[in-house]
Amino acid sequence: MTHPPFVFDQWANAHQQRIEQVLAQTLPVDTVLPERLHAAMRYAVLGGGKRVRALLSYAAAELAETTLERADAAAAAVELIHAFSLVHDDMPCMDDDDLRRGKPSCHKQYDDATALLVGDALQSLAFECLVETAAPQALKQVQVLAKATGSRGMCGGQSIDLQSTGKRLSRSALETMHQYKTGALIEAAALLGAYAANETAPQLINTLTQYSQHMGLAFQVVDDILDATADTQTLGKTAGKDALQDKSTYVSLLGLDEAKSLVTHLHTQTLALLAAFGAQADPLRGIARFICERPF
Repeated sequence: MTHPPFVFDQWANAHQQRIEQVLAQTLPVDTVLPERLHAAMRYAVLGGGKRVRALLSYAAAELAETTLERADAAAAAVELIHAFSLVHDDMPCMDDDDLRRGKPSCHKQYDDATALLVGDALQSLAFECLVETAAPQALKQVQVLAKATGSRGMCGGQSIDLQSTGKRLSRSALETMHQYKTGALIEAAALLGAYAANETAPQLINTLTQYSQHMGLAFQVVDDILDATADTQTLGKTAGKDALQDKSTYVSLLGLDEAKSLVTHLHTQTLALLAAFGAQADPLRGIARFICERPF
C-alpha cells in the first residue's frame, strides 16, 4: 500500500492549529484573579508566530515514535518559554522594541511591570506543563529546558548580546552568543519532543542535537539577513535594528552573499544527518527547508 506524499505545509498547519488550542487551554483564563496578568499572558502567547519550536517538538516526537498527546506538553512548554523571552527582550531595559508579531509589544499594550510579571509567570507555567504529565522522562525534560533557559542558554546569550553592543565580535564569539541566545531553545525543543517517549535511544538524541544545532545557527543567520533586507511589515517587528544599534551580525561580519551561502551549507549538512531515516523524518526535513528558505 502506497502512502500519499508528505506535504509539509499541511503537516505544519495542522500542528500549528493544535498547539494554538493546547496553549489556549493551558494558559489561565482572564476572568480568574489576577485578571490583568492573565489577560497579558494570553496576549503575549496566543494568535501569533510560526510556532517553529513547537513544530520541532512534534517532529522529534514523531521520529521517537510517541503520540501527539505525549508531545503536547513539550510543545507548549517550549512555546511558553519562547514567549517569555520575547516579552522580556522587547522591554526598554533590553532590546527596547515596540512591535512584536505585528502588534504592540506586551509592555506597550500593558506596562513594563506587567510585562516583567508576564515573563516570570510564563516561565513558571512552562515547567508546570512538563511535571504535570508525570511522563517517564519528565525529569530529563525539565533538566533540558532549565539549562536552555538559564545562564548557559537563552538568558546567558541575552547577557552577552547586551554587553556586545557597539563591539566588533569575531565569528567564533558571534556563534557562541547565538548558540546560547537562539540555538539553546531550538535544541531544547527537539530534545523535549524526543524525551516525550517512554524511552529514547542515545543515537537519536545525538542526531537531533546535531540537527537542532545546525538549525539554530541557520535560524539566526536568516534572521540577520532578513533584518538587513526585509521591511517592518514583512518581519512583524522593527526592521534594521541591528545596524541602528551597531550590533555584530552574520551579515555585517560575512557580507550578505557569504551569509546566504552559510545557510545553504547548514541546510545541506542537516539533510545529510537525516539521510538514514525514512518518511518519519519528513517533518524535520520540512522544518529545515522552512527555516533555511525563508525569503531573503
